[in-house]
Amino acid sequence: MEILLAAVVGAVVGATIAVAVVVARGAAHRQTAQERLEIARVPVPDGVSQMLRVLRSAGVVVGPSDEVLEASEQARVLGLVRGSRVVHRELLELVRESRKDRDVRSVELELPRGGDQLSHFAVRVGPLAEDLVVFLAEDRTSAVRLEAIRRDFVTNVSHELKTPIGAISLLSEAVASAADEPETVLAFTGRMQHETARLTGLVAQIIQLSGVQADDPLLAPRVVDVDEVLAEAVDIVRVDAEDRGIRLRVAGREALQVMGDEGQLAMAVSNLVRNAVLYSEPGAHVTVSSRRAAGGDDARVEIRVRDTGIGIAAADLDRIFERFYRVDYSRSRANGGNGLGLSIVKHVAAAHGGDVAVWSKVGQGSTFTITLPEHVGEDDGPATVAGPLQHETQELNR
Repeated sequence: MEILLAAVVGAVVGATIAVAVVVARGAAHRQTAQERLEIARVPVPDGVSQMLRVLRSAGVVVGPSDEVLEASEQARVLGLVRGSRVVHRELLELVRESRKDRDVRSVELELPRGGDQLSHFAVRVGPLAEDLVVFLAEDRTSAVRLEAIRRDFVTNVSHELKTPIGAISLLSEAVASAADEPETVLAFTGRMQHETARLTGLVAQIIQLSGVQADDPLLAPRVVDVDEVLAEAVDIVRVDAEDRGIRLRVAGREALQVMGDEGQLAMAVSNLVRNAVLYSEPGAHVTVSSRRAAGGDDARVEIRVRDTGIGIAAADLDRIFERFYRVDYSRSRANGGNGLGLSIVKHVAAAHGGDVAVWSKVGQGSTFTITLPEHVGEDDGPATVAGPLQHETQELNR
């Protein structure tokens, strides 16, 4: 009996102790949660939240346990903050250092954006109040990218100018040393004229590119007749086409209109026509056409330049609109190409709210298409998708 009583007492005592442990753990858990709640409620100085809302740069206030107390919408959009934590360790280390020594830091950071892409930020970190730290991050990714493009452009231009200038210099020396040999002088002067023409063309296209980059055609747009753009573009290239025995044809729908700058559009189309002429064999056809096409809720105008020339390899199609990129380096040199024409076309199309696309196959030719928003006048009626070409083809240079 005593043994049984002792066992019962032991069981009761054990249960009591277990209950006490559970209660104690529950109290500790509640205390920890309460402490966390108090940490999350660390007060942010008055006016800081309002300041973060009006800043153009991303702004974040970090608490004593590295928790995010306030963050601007921009900080979340840029992926610097997720929930209540700072995403990037580099930023968090700067916050901790500033909290420790109460110093202000200004640094440039490259932070991963996804995949192998990087974002560039100008970051300023400093103490706010007690253990609070604030950091501001200005996204400089676009500025850094533009600066890299500018440096590459200057480097490429310098190289492109140096080549014909160096050739002209050497040829002039050769002419001087061959003064008593008329045939040699004649051959060298012909080469000099060729290099001079290349240099002149390069300078002209650099000026064109600078001009279209500086002039926004949609700031003061005008109604542009597409027929006039095509006629002017063809007229610009007419002499080159005749010299190479290339036949130009204008086709498509008449009386289409867009908004923008007629000169820029004619320049873009003429660049496409000139390329088609340069990379076609004598006797070939180059067709310039226009049509109305569906574009979602808005009508679009398509301007197409089609040739039956040498075509472009699939591996090059993604790069042909880059500045100074040449598909066929030796052929481009021989024909005076400098790799700027298509970059001008791309810029003009984008500046007019459109784009440019290309289809090409080696040995079969290429078709470049500039797509622009159509301007529909009050009496023009609703836009429709064009069917077959609606006016008779006009052939030039028969």
